Amino acid sequence: MGFFSDFKASLMKGDVLSLATAVVMGGAFGKIVGSAVDDVIMPIVGLVTGGIDFTQKFVALNGNSYPDLAAAKAAGAAVITYGNLAQAIINFVIIAFFIFVVLRAAEKAKKKEEVAAAPAGPTQEELLTQIRDLLKK
Repeated sequence: MGFFSDFKASLMKGDVLSLATAVVMGGAFGKIVGSAVDDVIMPIVGLVTGGIDFTQKFVALNGNSYPDLAAAKAAGAAVITYGNLAQAIINFVIIAFFIFVVLRAAEKAKKKEEVAAAPAGPTQEELLTQIRDLLKK
């Protein structure tokens, strides 16, 4: 086989297609979860914390005081934006919770399908009747 036919065969394997589908679905799911975090949950967290915007929390390493992060960056000061880290941690915890909920629901749905798909075999009485009939012969 040639290079391109091997490449085509490799791409058409089920594993590669499943992986590609999972990556695309994961990206779309990430946007949904990101929107839920940014547009729904973080405003509630901001309300609970008294309107704190974590992304504006910083420490200027030069020892000067600045009114906000934009002013510190405009002055060229080196800053540690610890608020961004806090925001990322909060986002991670919320996203992990969303993924847990979705995976748990998927597992429950999978178990229901497996239970429903199990074929109904003969009852114990039917088996005993068949054995009795065979023994009579």
